[in-house]
Amino acid sequence: MNRSVGIIGSGIIASSLAVLTTGHGLDTYVLVRSEAAARRLWKTFRDHYSIMIRQGILKEEQEKICESFLHVTQDYADLAGCSIFMEAVAEDRGVKASVFREIAKACPEVEMICSASSAITPDMMLEEQEEDPWISRIADRLIIAHPFNPPHMVPYFELCQSAQTRPGLIEEAAAFLRTLHREPVILKKPTPGFIGNRLQFALFREAMQLVEEGICECEDIDRALRYSFCPRYTSIGIFEHMDFAGLGLDEKNCRLLFPIISDRKDTPPILADLLAAGKTGTAAGEGFYDWRERDMEAYAQRVNEPFWKFMDWEFPESES
Repeated sequence: MNRSVGIIGSGIIASSLAVLTTGHGLDTYVLVRSEAAARRLWKTFRDHYSIMIRQGILKEEQEKICESFLHVTQDYADLAGCSIFMEAVAEDRGVKASVFREIAKACPEVEMICSASSAITPDMMLEEQEEDPWISRIADRLIIAHPFNPPHMVPYFELCQSAQTRPGLIEEAAAFLRTLHREPVILKKPTPGFIGNRLQFALFREAMQLVEEGICECEDIDRALRYSFCPRYTSIGIFEHMDFAGLGLDEKNCRLLFPIISDRKDTPPILADLLAAGKTGTAAGEGFYDWRERDMEAYAQRVNEPFWKFMDWEFPESES
């Protein structure tokens, strides 16, 4: 494949996408806003590869070959030859619109623009830009391609198009992602949060409800997930599971459980109270857990462990 890929952003998703594309031998041009951002991106990019080397996924000399495919720039003009763009900037419609505008100006022949939005649908992005002539030029080439972090390890992407997306584009995007050994799913119609986040937050809402009702502690919820049904769902799906259990039993459980499962529409107090106290998670040292004395390296290893098996593609053998 001779396509060049443009990536917009310098955060964790952007650097991981760069690992994914360079690891498949694609010339990759990453647009960042500053020299400091460029240094951060290079560091994160190399850190990802260092972990992969330690894990035995590839050898050090292969990392150097992959690195030759990466080009970092602050000038959109350097991305003029890119046919595919992957946008990974802040989850803000205005910020994303400014990126689409610059792509339209610098790269009029772009084939597709894949936004890594985690909740904003493409129609939502475009509705505030209806009068923008630049964005109008590329509106038919814009889709959502939402990855899960980090996308070079987690193979799942969910794809969503707008009413303006040209016919066949989303299928082309899915085919492209399959060449990167990803597992794309095409949504039949857009919805905020798409599939993965809607499922995760339905579970998160019920988990918080169980704790608020005094039924269990956070640790008990996490233990239940790690040692009951979550391991099963790494090899089968929920509908496969329900079929195997028997739909008659499933229906009885629906009638029993649906009336008591949380359907709240606002932020639960258990979450609001933590935020008000400045306990925002690992970055603050506290959240639902106290992270100040935890071994974060061991935690990172646990996070990555289920996904190493998906990194089974062949890395490029010669430099760009």
